[in-house]
Amino acid sequence: MNLRIRDLREDLDLKQKTVAAELLCDQSLYSKYERGERPLPLELAERLADYYGTSVDYLLGRTDERRPYPPRKRK
Repeated sequence: MNLRIRDLREDLDLKQKTVAAELLCDQSLYSKYERGERPLPLELAERLADYYGTSVDYLLGRTDERRPYPPRKRK
């Protein structure tokens, strides 16, 4: 799976250690997520999408639309 998390991190000139701290994991584990050596858990994908202001679908390469989805309207 080709995740976009490395590109997003590098676009903002962030270190892996900085993003890993935001996710409350260590840098070596985060590095494995970026390289696709470990599957990215849904909970972390959601947190990364919020962190980068995008959608999980964008992170996963399912859409090229970088903007997040609008919030659902409550009934």
